[in-house]
Formats: sequence, structure tokens, C-alpha cells
Amino acid sequence: MSERQQQDVVVVGNGAVGASIAFELCRRGFGVTRVGRSDRPYAASRAAGAMLGCFGEVTTSLLESDHGRAKLDMDHQARRYWEQWDGDLSDSSGDDASLFTAKGTFVLLNTMGSAPVDSGNMHAIESALGEYEEPYEAIDPEELDWLAPNDLSRSLKGLWIPGEHAVDSHRLLAKLDQALVRRGGQVVDGQVRRLVLTGGRVTGVELESGDVLSAGHVIVAAGAQSLTLLDGLEDDVRRRIPPMVSGYGVSALVETEDRALPSSVIRTPNRAFACGLHCVPRADGVLYLGATNIISREPRRFAAVGDLQFLLGCAVDQLHTNLAEASLLSVQVGNRPVPADGFPLVGSAGVEGLWLATGTYRDGLHQSPLLARHMASLLEGKGGEYDFLSSFTPVRAPLATGTREQIVRTTVDHMMATGYEHKWNVVSEWPPRIERHLRRYYTATVEELHPRFTPPAELVAAMTDEIHDALTGYYRAWS
Repeated sequence: MSERQQQDVVVVGNGAVGASIAFELCRRGFGVTRVGRSDRPYAASRAAGAMLGCFGEVTTSLLESDHGRAKLDMDHQARRYWEQWDGDLSDSSGDDASLFTAKGTFVLLNTMGSAPVDSGNMHAIESALGEYEEPYEAIDPEELDWLAPNDLSRSLKGLWIPGEHAVDSHRLLAKLDQALVRRGGQVVDGQVRRLVLTGGRVTGVELESGDVLSAGHVIVAAGAQSLTLLDGLEDDVRRRIPPMVSGYGVSALVETEDRALPSSVIRTPNRAFACGLHCVPRADGVLYLGATNIISREPRRFAAVGDLQFLLGCAVDQLHTNLAEASLLSVQVGNRPVPADGFPLVGSAGVEGLWLATGTYRDGLHQSPLLARHMASLLEGKGGEYDFLSSFTPVRAPLATGTREQIVRTTVDHMMATGYEHKWNVVSEWPPRIERHLRRYYTATVEELHPRFTPPAELVAAMTDEIHDALTGYYRAWS
């Protein structure tokens, strides 16, 4: 075992959040070492469409709680930083290529969703746009140049949000790597085995190779795998931090047959526990396709065939029938970090010298410039920059995403929406019967789990014995 020269900060994780924090700290004068495997095998960032969507991600359930609205404030503030962030990374990396690949976003309501979910979320998006006085306009989907869905999947209405763009996630990660090194930061291609504790505080990390990296501060920003490193902490700290699961997702890069692309993001509202079907133009006829989000206790490295089949089928039916002739260039898999209450874990982890920046679910890449500024401010002793992040400190009691009744209703609505998007063909009297059964089942599930605390709808629907045990252990720590 060898020990390297002590740095001010070790950042564990090299996805968009970890890499952004490392870069921001370095340019503020901190000595920084960033640790993570260069191939980023489980990172959500590599598979992300990188939509800078604040309002396009709004849902009815997001607006039902104060914490959800705080998260919306977080997304709204983060969106303001991207133009400057693009310039800063160009200057620091020496690469002048812009990160932006799409200008503006079309949100479409099509016939494949359900009224409570798709129509409800469309109304929520429009309501939030009005509340924040964000420019938008209603559009006729028939007038969009590139869109050519199957007639049975046609869009009924649409919204144009000119301020919501997209970036190339691969280019972003490459420029963050270059910028950090050019600023004097160190990059370690490896994996952390455990935290090093000395006298009750975290003083570094031990790598799988046996090397020890010493530092005054350790920031864990390793996405869905972040909390595994905390297993060596005292139980009274570890059990009081929300456990996390993985929101596994599959995306694809395709080359269109005629190399024609939309100039903007095209997406549906969030549906069926996922981020809605969406496509994002990249360069040279390459189109990004995404839609899936499946809760898993452990991160996944490879795509399930059925999930890829579903994604591509949705894209052909709902976006452009000629995508059936497109060339499949690559299949990407990412794992979103989903905490037990659905909200980020940002700040001190309850042990001196240890910090967390994870649990961002679908918003990590979008929020990364804001999180970088906030974490740098915390380490400078300034207390952070944003009041709306005060509720998201890692050591916390469960935050509510709504009332128990609202959460059960959301779970049922999204499960039913899953059936409709899979084009189920059932006799007319079955859907209401299925809905009644699901409502009774999920109500019993959450009532058995805890008398007061209720996890978000995604975890209720995905409940396994392992997730159940993780939740009850966390709830017990706060009961």
C-alpha cells in the first residue's frame, strides 16, 4: 500500500456532477484529485440525452409538495448557468466546440399516454411556465417539419419552450476532463474501495489498488453507487441518510437514413415513471433516443433486450416511422441515483471531512453547474449559495413528495399509463377493475411499511423485499 501526497479535496465520481465539482474547486484554487474509472461504466451521464429541461420535466406530483417546488427552483436556477458554463469550459479545456446541440424544446401530447398522467403533466408544465413567467407558445404538431409519427400515435397538441436546450453529454464529459487537467487537477483512473477514517473524521480514500489518497475533504459524487462507500460509517449516521436505488435507463444513438434531424428537442411529458419519450439531435445525422426508467436495487451495466425493443418501438411509432430504417450506432445504459424520498443528497454527510453530492435522479447533468458552485461555496466555509438546498442535506428525516393518498394515486396512474403505452388490448371493463385492485394493493403496501412515512411512487411500484428492508431500516432511524 502506498500513500500519495495529500490534496485539499478528493472527489469520488467522474460523471457530470463529480467532474463539475472537481473543476469548479480546482479553478477556485483547491488542490483536487478526482477518482473514477475512465470508462464510466455505470454513470447516468454517459447515457443521458442531456436535455436542460426545467419545465419540460414538471409533473403534477412535483407541484404537490414544498420540497418538489424547491427542486423546481433548483432546476430553474441551474438552467441559467449553462451559457456561461459552456464558455468557461471552452476557455479552460482549450476546446472551442460548443456543448449545445439543440435549441429549444417541443413538448407534445400524443395519443399513447393516459389522461391523468400525460394530460395532467401537460397542464402542470403550462402552469409552471406561467408561474415563472417563462416564454412559451402553443403549437400545432402537424406543422413541425421533422415529426412523422404513426397515425395511431399522432400528437394532439404541443408547447414550444424556446429557452430549454440540450447539450452533448459525451462532449461535456470530455471537456470537463480536459479543463480539470489544464487547471492543475489530478485524475486517477480507478475505483475507491473504502473511506479512510482517522480520529472520527474522514481523511482520504483507499483505492482498489491499495493506494491511499489523503485529503482534508472527500466529496462522494459517484451517482447510484455513492452510498456503498458509507457502509463503514457509524450506524447512527449511516442509517439516518436516505438509502438509494438505481433508476436504470436505456438510450440509443441512431443515424437517420436521410441524415435529416430535428433542430430542437422533441419530447412527451414524463410518463409511466420515466422521463417521457424524447429525441435530441446530435451532429452529422446522429439522433439520440431515450425514454426508459426502471427502478433497480443495484445499478445495471447492460441493457435488457425488452427495454431496448420498447424504446425503439416507441420512437418509430411516436416520432418518425422512417426511424425503422435508421442505423443503430450504439446502445447506452445509465443508472440514475434515486434516494428513498426522491430528493437530492447535497452537503455534509454527518462526519467531519465527508460530503455528498448525489441523489439527483433525472436532473444531475442539468444541475451540475449549480451543484459545483454550491459545493465549492460549502468547502470555502461560506455556507453554500442556495437556500432551496437547505432541505436536501444528506442526514435528514424522510421528505414527503405528497400525502399518502396522493402518492398511491400517482402510483396507480403511472402503472395504468404503462399498460396504455405498451398498447395493451383488454376488454373495456378490465381497466377500472385493475385500477381498483392496484389502489388497494399499494395502499396496503405503504400502510404496512410505516404509519407516517411514504416513499415516492416509483419505489412503491417497484417494491421488493430488499427495497422494503432498506426503507424500513431508514424509517426506523427516524421513528
